[in-house]
Amino acid sequence: MSTPLRFRQIHLDFHTSGAIDQIGSRFDKKAYQEMLQQAAVNSITTFATCHHGWSYYDTKIGQRHPGLKYDLLRAQFDACKEIDINVPIYLTAGVHNVMAEEHPEWRMVTPEGSYAGWTGSPLKPGFKCMSFHSPYLDYLCEQVREVVKLFPEADGIFLDIISQYEDCSQWALAHMKEKGLDPTKPEDRLQSKVDALFKYYQRVTEAVRSIDPQMRIFHNSGHITPGYRKIFPYFSHLELESLPTGGWGYDHFPLSAKYVSTLGVDFLGMTGKFHSTWGEFGGFKSPNALRYECCAMLAYGSKCSIGDQLHPTGQLDASTYGIIGEAYRDVERKEAYVQGAVNVADVALLSSVSTRADDAFSGAGHRDTASDTGAARVLLEEHILFDVIDTEADFSPYKLLVLPDDVSVGPELEAKLQAYLSGGGKLFLSGDSGVDPERGMLFDVGGEVAETSEFLPDYILPVEGLRADFVESPMVMYAKSRRLKATDGEALGEVYDPYFNRTWDHFCSHQHAPARPEPSGYTLGTHKGNVLYLAHPVFSIYRTFGQVALRQIVGRALRRLLDSDETLSLSGLPSTGRVTLTRQADENRHILHLLYANTVNRGGATSLHGGNIAGMQMSYEVIEELTSLTDIDVCLKLDEPVSAVSLAPEGETVDFEQADGMLKLRVPRLQCHQMVVLQH
Repeated sequence: MSTPLRFRQIHLDFHTSGAIDQIGSRFDKKAYQEMLQQAAVNSITTFATCHHGWSYYDTKIGQRHPGLKYDLLRAQFDACKEIDINVPIYLTAGVHNVMAEEHPEWRMVTPEGSYAGWTGSPLKPGFKCMSFHSPYLDYLCEQVREVVKLFPEADGIFLDIISQYEDCSQWALAHMKEKGLDPTKPEDRLQSKVDALFKYYQRVTEAVRSIDPQMRIFHNSGHITPGYRKIFPYFSHLELESLPTGGWGYDHFPLSAKYVSTLGVDFLGMTGKFHSTWGEFGGFKSPNALRYECCAMLAYGSKCSIGDQLHPTGQLDASTYGIIGEAYRDVERKEAYVQGAVNVADVALLSSVSTRADDAFSGAGHRDTASDTGAARVLLEEHILFDVIDTEADFSPYKLLVLPDDVSVGPELEAKLQAYLSGGGKLFLSGDSGVDPERGMLFDVGGEVAETSEFLPDYILPVEGLRADFVESPMVMYAKSRRLKATDGEALGEVYDPYFNRTWDHFCSHQHAPARPEPSGYTLGTHKGNVLYLAHPVFSIYRTFGQVALRQIVGRALRRLLDSDETLSLSGLPSTGRVTLTRQADENRHILHLLYANTVNRGGATSLHGGNIAGMQMSYEVIEELTSLTDIDVCLKLDEPVSAVSLAPEGETVDFEQADGMLKLRVPRLQCHQMVVLQH
């Protein structure tokens, strides 16, 4: 596309019931402009249509909201363009209550015969979902073309929320019959679902590009599936929806951004101003939390987008934009140090999702997996520089690849990994990764990898040098391991079996039996040359249980394999701190980003009047205070000599030493986010 995305965007939700009148009655052009300017906003995604099915512009295709007496979208659009604020335009796609009521035959139907949607009963509030196999897709494409023609100066088209269920509507059944698919088979229904999605991607993207080939377009489905690259030709850029307090948590965005940053596309991070999640009126996130989230976007190479929801009267909320302004004025001072930056990584986390991306796309996938999330947490908390990659990525730039717990290795991936090893690369495996059901372990780990142990749990005692700081006894492992015996590799420690598994006729204490006094004869891991293997699904265990001792063990195993190839070492930054290193080639400099905030878990079961998270046991990760840190010591291995070090954007110089390719410096203070400029 012709111009890069802007750094300070608002995503302005406007899902507005037809039962509310006086829509846009308090919209004031000058007040609207002033509030956006005071908050340092330079792009705002604005609604043409909403999930209720109403249009907010003068349409001949859809239906204008019954409580709206003028073209609200045009008024917002023109107000923004007058003051150089970009306006991407939002359309609902697939969720449409007006069309569901007018054309119930266009709705998706579940295999059980009920209508699909965000609620199972017509007596409960919620949005209705339409089948992309039905004529609804024709209607949607007409509406998209209308919007692009009416707003040729729009800065993109945002379509939401792209999903399909296993559809057994008359349209889906006809499609399956035509394609020779059997609707009684789940796998064929899933194939029909994928067909419907690609029909949508192809036709809607063509509807936009047939009028303006340069118009930006983004199809939102809540997350980006690693490895499913076949949908990317239909996107001009990516937007990473990740509301930490809305169910995503603070560990989701780094995992997503570290994948997308390897793809060479412009992208936004998307959080929300809400305390909980989308659709919340009157909810306010702490200003410190929003500031941290925006700084994290910058550290991971992203532009920023903050979700808000416009009141039906069309009036922006002063408190909301006061909070947003605190974050965006900070972003404005820093964005020059992010533009064009490329992440520096020693390690690549090969996403387990990417090895089964088709399954994830067709319905089996989630925002993340336990193995991927656990591995990312270990790498983040150990302050190891890493990317997240899929199977199509180039492995050669990385010193070490991590295959967490359940990476499925087919013939193509096996050949690629063997070539990577032959070229001097290093491979870190755990659990079932690299284990073929027929051939066993595919890589030379220096040991015999057998079937999964019968015992749950078991216990481990690593060798000296891998043990946690505070554990010298066998430590419980909460998932089954592969039985492993060292051959010509180095054993990394002992596995201790319990006396027995917990059953009705023999159990011990409240939870599980203790370890037998003698080791089992199996080892917890092996290390041979450039390959290290841990027999437990350590990353999934860490994701679920968060054992500090386990993270230390895994971190030390990673560093044992990485050895002298590690670029960065730190002291003085807690495990909850985050660090990235980027390279700005045009400016001939590296930027070290340090992040730190305390997150506190708060919350419990909620109803929220039948809303998005009704009945969920929510744990809100809340950031309230921003605690300051001082004197963080940094050691960096860099190929290029450094001529100056300074704090950005303050410009304060920092003393440093550089000898034999090692740069040493001390960051004097860190509150929330500190950038350190290493000028070459």
